[in-house]
Amino acid sequence: MKVGIFVIVPYYYSYFEGIFMPMQLGELEEIVLLTVGVLHGNAYAITIKDEIESRLGRTVTLGSLQVTLRRLESKGFLKSYFGESDEIRRGRPRLYFEITAYGKKAIAATRDSRNSLWNALPKLVLKLK
Repeated sequence: MKVGIFVIVPYYYSYFEGIFMPMQLGELEEIVLLTVGVLHGNAYAITIKDEIESRLGRTVTLGSLQVTLRRLESKGFLKSYFGESDEIRRGRPRLYFEITAYGKKAIAATRDSRNSLWNALPKLVLKLK
């Protein structure tokens, strides 16, 4: 939402802390949220990592991805659930992720913020047509 020259940062209510928190996303958080959406129903750590690397040509370590997934889950933007157990994984179930309603709002708020900046950028700055 834009008021004058100021951009108002949307907030969400955190059920965990009982306070209002900003819906701001870091770059990797945004990429992970979007990738979970792209993989709709098949988003677990390895598929998320592979999708990011194939689409963006960007290397992501499993450690940084796991930390980001847990952070997004603690913020209420993602939720996880266990799939069925698998012989390949010696009976251990996969942990799948999906975007919550707050996650969808956070992605939309991030997109709107970026679009607001892109729209305010004079075309001469980047010599855009």
